[in-house]
Amino acid sequence: MSWGIDLWDQFENLDKHTQWGIDFLDRYAKFVKERLEIEQTYAKQLRNLVKKYCPKRSKDDEPRFTSCISFYSILNELNDYAGQREVVAEEMGHKVYGELMKYSQDLKCERKHHLQEGRKAQQYLDHCWKQMDSSKKKFERECKEAEKCQLLFERLDNDINATKSEVEKAKAQLYLRTHMADESKNEYAAQLQTFNREQWKHFNSAIPQIFKNLQDMDEQRTVKLGETYRSFAEVERRVVPIVSKCLEGMVSAGKAVDERKDSTIVVESFKSGFEPPGDFPFEDFSQNIQRTGSDGTIGTPKNEGGKPDPKHSMSKAKNKLWLFGKKPKLPPPSAPPPAHPPRNSHPSRPPHPSHQTQRVPTERPAQQRHGADTRAHRPKGPLGALRRGAPTLEDLSHLPPEQRRKKLQQRIEELNKELQKEIDQRDALNKMKDVYEKNPQMGDPSSLQPKISETMCTMERLRSEIHKNESWLSEVEGKQSSRSDRRPSADVNHHAPHGRESPEGSYTEDPSQEHRGPPQPDPHEFDDEFDDDDPLPAIGHCKALYAFDGANEGTLVMKEDEVLYVIEEDKGDGWTRARKQTGEEGYVPSSYVDITLEKNSKGAVTYI
Repeated sequence: MSWGIDLWDQFENLDKHTQWGIDFLDRYAKFVKERLEIEQTYAKQLRNLVKKYCPKRSKDDEPRFTSCISFYSILNELNDYAGQREVVAEEMGHKVYGELMKYSQDLKCERKHHLQEGRKAQQYLDHCWKQMDSSKKKFERECKEAEKCQLLFERLDNDINATKSEVEKAKAQLYLRTHMADESKNEYAAQLQTFNREQWKHFNSAIPQIFKNLQDMDEQRTVKLGETYRSFAEVERRVVPIVSKCLEGMVSAGKAVDERKDSTIVVESFKSGFEPPGDFPFEDFSQNIQRTGSDGTIGTPKNEGGKPDPKHSMSKAKNKLWLFGKKPKLPPPSAPPPAHPPRNSHPSRPPHPSHQTQRVPTERPAQQRHGADTRAHRPKGPLGALRRGAPTLEDLSHLPPEQRRKKLQQRIEELNKELQKEIDQRDALNKMKDVYEKNPQMGDPSSLQPKISETMCTMERLRSEIHKNESWLSEVEGKQSSRSDRRPSADVNHHAPHGRESPEGSYTEDPSQEHRGPPQPDPHEFDDEFDDDDPLPAIGHCKALYAFDGANEGTLVMKEDEVLYVIEEDKGDGWTRARKQTGEEGYVPSSYVDITLEKNSKGAVTYI
């Protein structure tokens, strides 16, 4: 089937058909555009949904339960799924919609070119026909004029009254018209021959070729549509494996939910380590009632002195039932003795020794100056933390034993990591110092000494913190082990009879059942927080501006330019507590030293 042969006379219909094909192509391109916009909107909504249900959270808020972890895994897979929808939209826009729009523009230009050629050929054929028709009409007109001249000549020639001149004139006119008719005839024949030749070319060569080009263009449009149909599907098919993996990940996340593990995490998160409350003791309020002989069978032994046992007081027992209610508030502790009694004097910066005699700060009381005595008078445990103004207790004694143990272990791990970083930094500085000492042109070794001293001070502080937390951890573990050792006997007593009959038949309390309530706060529980074996952490370092003889008790001897560790800041009395490299501790005048505190302390302060 060829348009040029079978549809040689359907130029207008082919014009309409090719225009319909381009319009259909544009309509399909519009469909693809709306589809990719739907994909983009869908992907955007999925990402917003994931963002809504997976907010930013800190490290402490990381999910631990398998159900939460699986849910966040599903959100991650859904986010990847949204990314694949974006890939679909992007490839549809580039490989389908973009190519369709470009091809549509080329197709319109090609169709316009072919139709213009067809119209030009038709116009040329019409022009040839007009020339042929004009020559034909001229030939017809000249023939009619020649016929008129011939009739006039014959009439004058047969008329006896006509003069010879009239006859000759009619004869000449006849000759002229006959000659013009012959010329018109020849011209008409030539134009007719030309028109027939051009008409044959038009319908047998030009038009078939133009229609064939239009046919090829339309067929190519159909092929292009088929290709874009396949591309439209292939774009979706290429992401199917990745989408399947996302769905498989969601299924795997669902299978990873472990109810046993979640229950274990709940236990580890909220386990306090306390013993469960024991049985309530029987409180006999009838001890002061005079009994008759018949009432002796239900009598209860009296406590010595005739007073109820304060250990069995119901007011105390009521505070033990805080399992499903509020914990009882402990009585407020008595005000602790101040860590530093009022200092006697506030020494100002002494003048240089070359100008006048050094002024020594006013002498402190012995219990204030001596390091061990001062620490012995510090309030223990939570009271010390409250004195320092900490929002929570430093030794975490406000937490249950199990939670305290976990927090202390976590803190020790973090401190060990920080200590390792400082050790690496110290080694690097020492290596750099060795390089500077061997090659002075590369740098001054003494310029690294302040940084090395600061690093050593930080290491000392971290080691002290680690030691302190390890002592608290060992304290917690020791108490837990002692509780576990006592637990079997407590269990045995729990299942023992609640009482026994006295010889008189009265009820007596089993002494093993006493003090089975929640453990009361141990007044010595935090005594070892500030033991003498636990040195205070270094909070900075200082450099001696002047020499100090340390003649008074509790003070520290120092030399000029000597570097010391700062373990306690000046409280406003002009004294700073410091420690030497050898471990000796004591107070030095604040105006005699240049103090630099750690960054994570209260800031860098310099006394000059």
